[in-house]
Amino acid sequence: MTALSHAEHGQAAYRVRFDWGPAGARALVADARPGDAAVVVDVLSFTTTLTVAVEHGVEVLPYPWAVEDAASYAERHGAVLAVGRREGLARGAVSLSPASFLGVRGIPRVVLPSPNGSTIAFALAEAGVTVVGASLRNAGAVGSWLAGRSGRVCVVAAGERWPDGSLRPAVEDLWGAGALLDALLGGPDEASPEASPEASPEAWAAAASYAAVRGRMAELVPACASGRELVAGGFEADVEIAASADVSAVVPVWRDGAFVDGR
Repeated sequence: MTALSHAEHGQAAYRVRFDWGPAGARALVADARPGDAAVVVDVLSFTTTLTVAVEHGVEVLPYPWAVEDAASYAERHGAVLAVGRREGLARGAVSLSPASFLGVRGIPRVVLPSPNGSTIAFALAEAGVTVVGASLRNAGAVGSWLAGRSGRVCVVAAGERWPDGSLRPAVEDLWGAGALLDALLGGPDEASPEASPEASPEAWAAAASYAAVRGRMAELVPACASGRELVAGGFEADVEIAASADVSAVVPVWRDGAFVDGR
């Protein structure tokens, strides 16, 4: 197949779009203009941790994963650098674990690297769009907030990585993106090409995927591949926090290098 530009074969004709991973994010915002929004969804765990942190008044600075200057970046921005999940558990420090931010005190800003969601969010900031973080916890709130905007909406499911570095679509991110799109498009009765011509087929299909399992996140997120991996590693609490749908009203929006509540 001949490689074509986003405008030639992608979702450029639609106001509401959906795609996967870093390459999908780049494609979705290739024709970005002021007023457009790009929403990153990384349920296990960046955007869930982001949501919990913002709930507790912490500003979150995303940053690429495994970059050597992360500590100096945090120092320059007056922030605490989040540590690895297991290191955080041992030290009682903030980490990529959403549970590490429960009841946090005295930490106004955190640099939170992650291999998927945080890396994508950091890259999107250069595209001239409003970058937003969404998880199952705040999908409804973010969808309602976006519904009041006139620009285009690009929803990016971060996904995971196979050992060879290729994208592994992660079903929990599909559900998280679908929950957001379901709220944005007005529910399952509206999520169809006929009822929502402004949304791409990819977007309404993601919304339909969530509608099909609505109310079952507490059961299904721990049972999916990413959930099972975390549970096996002793992070059941993180999975439980991530599977809690529509319990948060915060809307994390990137402003001046950090995610803050944009409501």
